[in-house]
Amino acid sequence: MRLSSGQPNRVRRRDRRGRGIRGPLVPADLPVFRSRAQAFDDLVLDAVERLERLWSRELANVDFLVEDVPPVPPMAETIPFSRLETDPDGRARIVVYRRPVEIRTKDPDEMALLVHETVVEEVANLLGLEPESVDPEG
Repeated sequence: MRLSSGQPNRVRRRDRRGRGIRGPLVPADLPVFRSRAQAFDDLVLDAVERLERLWSRELANVDFLVEDVPPVPPMAETIPFSRLETDPDGRARIVVYRRPVEIRTKDPDEMALLVHETVVEEVANLLGLEPESVDPEG
C-alpha cells in the first residue's frame, strides 16, 4: 500500500542546508550596486552630454565608446587615456580607456574631472580647436 499526502509537489523555499534562498547583497537602488565599469560609463556619458549641448551639430556623426585597456605596442612610452578615429565617410569615434584613467586617479571626483578633460581634449582635436574653447566652463 502506498501513502500519498494529497499535496502537489511543493516549491522548495530553502536550499539543502536550510539557509533559504539567497538574494542580492545590496538593493539595486543604491549606488554601490553599480559596477566600476558602469560608473565609468556614466562619467563618460555625463561629459558627452555636456559637450553635446554646446556642439550638437558638430558631434552628430561622432560615436563615443569606452574600452577597458588600449591596444598598446610593446615598446610604448606612455599609455593613452583615449583615442580618436576618423572614417573616410565622415564618421568619427572617440574611445576612452577605463583602466588607465582608474589607475591614475585616487577618488571619484578626480576621476570625473580626468574623464571630462579627456573627452574635451579629443573633441578639441576633432574640431581643430583649443580645449578651452570647446568647453569654456570646464
